[in-house]
Amino acid sequence: MAETDLEKFVEAPGRSEKIKEVRKMIDELGIEYLYLQFVSITGKIMGKGIPADHWENVAQKGFQLVYGATVNLFTDRADNYLGYGPESAELVGIPEPETFMQLPWDKRIGRFYCTLFRNREEKENPGGFLTADGRGNLRRLHEEFKTKHNGLSLRVGTEPEMMWLKFDENGKPNDGFSKPYCYHIDQFESLRPVTMKVMEYTRKMGLDMIQGDHEDAPGQLELNWMYDDVLRNADRLTTYRQICAQVAREHGIFACFMTKPFMGVSASGCHHNMSLWHGGEDRFVKCGNDPDNLPGMRENYMYVGGGENTFMPDGSDPQMPQKAGLDAIGGIVHHLRALTAIGCSTVNSYRRLWDTGFWAPVFADWGFQNRTTGLRVSAPGRFEYRSVDSMVNPYIMGSTILAAADDGIENKLDPGAPEERNIYEAIKDGKDVKKLPMSLGEALEALEADEVVQRGMPGEMYRLYHEYKSDEWARFMSTVTDWDNDTYMECLP
Repeated sequence: MAETDLEKFVEAPGRSEKIKEVRKMIDELGIEYLYLQFVSITGKIMGKGIPADHWENVAQKGFQLVYGATVNLFTDRADNYLGYGPESAELVGIPEPETFMQLPWDKRIGRFYCTLFRNREEKENPGGFLTADGRGNLRRLHEEFKTKHNGLSLRVGTEPEMMWLKFDENGKPNDGFSKPYCYHIDQFESLRPVTMKVMEYTRKMGLDMIQGDHEDAPGQLELNWMYDDVLRNADRLTTYRQICAQVAREHGIFACFMTKPFMGVSASGCHHNMSLWHGGEDRFVKCGNDPDNLPGMRENYMYVGGGENTFMPDGSDPQMPQKAGLDAIGGIVHHLRALTAIGCSTVNSYRRLWDTGFWAPVFADWGFQNRTTGLRVSAPGRFEYRSVDSMVNPYIMGSTILAAADDGIENKLDPGAPEERNIYEAIKDGKDVKKLPMSLGEALEALEADEVVQRGMPGEMYRLYHEYKSDEWARFMSTVTDWDNDTYMECLP
């Protein structure tokens, strides 16, 4: 009988030594409980908790959980479970020892990321990789991309905007904790207790924090860490969201990643800064920790550095990327309409795009330092994908960006000349530019028509994502809102 993906993963060279290393850290750090987590198709953190006494057993055998957990175990409009029925088998989650990390807010607890597999007793592909696992998909698709393109790898830095909100008298998140003054240090200072606690926790957990600022909306902050390999950066974005939620609980406020909770103020984006590299090596960054007494496995503190950036200019123009980078960007521009269904993944996402203006571009074009285009060269050697918001699942976003870039490189897709004009002025002058979808329903139609982007959602992933988001769109379209009542209740006679 052929060895399964699960068996190969568990028996991978060096893994048993990593399991022993984790046990040593568990004992030395006084860890009593473990969170075994994975990420659903919408970016929710799912999983199980176990006593640390059972680490070795779960490291080998994993845990079981219903397949439907990958789609949040939600039901559709007809009260049927989305994605998988109750008769489905249970997935197997295998923790990755190298992701072990002590939680800085409760040092009795350790956390792992897990890779998901099909059940061992499945009739078809038993123990195979579960393609409902966006994180696992990203790892495998990135390795395939590297192999196909002579080691070319994707590095990403994300800019997660979010809002810190007060609770009203009914216990619901309401107004922002600070005033909507962009880049004002005084407003940044007003959130200092929150910001510094976030900084403390992120650095403990391996996020190499580099800068932050107060943004345009009430209570809106953006805190950034160093860019890295696309998978590790996605893990850090997920970790950052967990940290913000915990800090909010400690301060009696609410950490809001909803794209646009308020009218009349800016929404929360999550720009993706991308570059493609040959070579490079992992480097340890202590992030303020004692290197000899780390609160997690050393792999959590690694960042890739060095190598050749194919997005860097190689001619006389200090802004123009070299040919390989342009081809990749050509692929992303070509598939930007379908990618919008991933980067703008909720009904509320499109409230941001309807804001019309410089901050949420709605056209599939690119330019130098041009905030009116979907992509811009934000600095030599990197492209900023701007039409992505704070609700994005970074694993699926990374996988679909890879698929689009692969198409661009393979077919030498020309992104066209960089647009240096305000895109709205360019359109007035007669330029023909494709507009991005302006609703979740339109975006899902674009995704359905794009087989290339679907390659970034292999196996079950595309079906599950499309089913979940189509139901979300249908729920919205069938819901009577306060706006409906305010607008139409007294329109006749």
